Amino acid sequence: MDRLLYQRNLSEHTIKSYAKDLDEFHDFLKSEGLNISTFKYMDARNYLAMLYDKGLKRSTVSRKISSLRSYYHYLIEQEAVENHPFLNLPFPKKEKALPTFLYENEIDALFESLDQSSKMYLRDKAILELLYATGIRASELISLKIERIDFNYMIIKVYGKGNKERIVPFNESTKSSLQEYIGHFKKFIDESDSLWLNYRYEPLTVRGLRHVLDMMVKRSAQNFDLHPHKLRHSFATHLLNNGADIRAVQELLGHESLQTTQKYTHISKEQLRKTYLNTHPGSQKR
Repeated sequence: MDRLLYQRNLSEHTIKSYAKDLDEFHDFLKSEGLNISTFKYMDARNYLAMLYDKGLKRSTVSRKISSLRSYYHYLIEQEAVENHPFLNLPFPKKEKALPTFLYENEIDALFESLDQSSKMYLRDKAILELLYATGIRASELISLKIERIDFNYMIIKVYGKGNKERIVPFNESTKSSLQEYIGHFKKFIDESDSLWLNYRYEPLTVRGLRHVLDMMVKRSAQNFDLHPHKLRHSFATHLLNNGADIRAVQELLGHESLQTTQKYTHISKEQLRKTYLNTHPGSQKR
């Protein structure tokens, strides 16, 4: 691969960036139990979503995907792999007007769609409750430990980007779902040393989490992609729509910059219309 990078006549800085991108990609493969041959298109989509979930700039995401496209072109030329998982992946656009979020009725539909006959029903419910109630990232959810959950004060201790610690509260409904899940699977949770388990009672991965969410959408018969970052957007948007201070939301999301929070959050059309009708003088009855 070093030969390929130098053949493209890239600058030293660019070569270092590309090499870092490839190292991070291989770390991801290892963490998900994949390799360059078993990594497929859906995995590429999940990898792209994970990059967005980290809050990276679109230019950074674009470069990383470009690195991996070149990498797989090279692997195919060398007959190391047969398929190119990044070939048809939508390339990150420079700017996206607004992040997507779910309306409250769509959130309700997800909860209603949970399969109560499934042996992992309690896990799925607890995951959905916690993601929507706290807005934490996928990586933060997967790495969460029982000892970081305070059920008395209803808060969790989260280690976010840069291993920075923050405290995020949750509600009674989430508390109940978590306690029910942990109580039912305590033996397997202790054995695996992981809060979240898959069907084999092994630690759940980020890839496994995305599969859990995909199945929720399928059962709810709704037509949208669901990733943890969309629930994160929904968490922030619904808080702002209901009057939360943006700086409080910034703290809950773990953003260093208020500008980052403003990009992550937006007001729904319904809220804009409601605000307009309630405040514009011309909208009042004369």
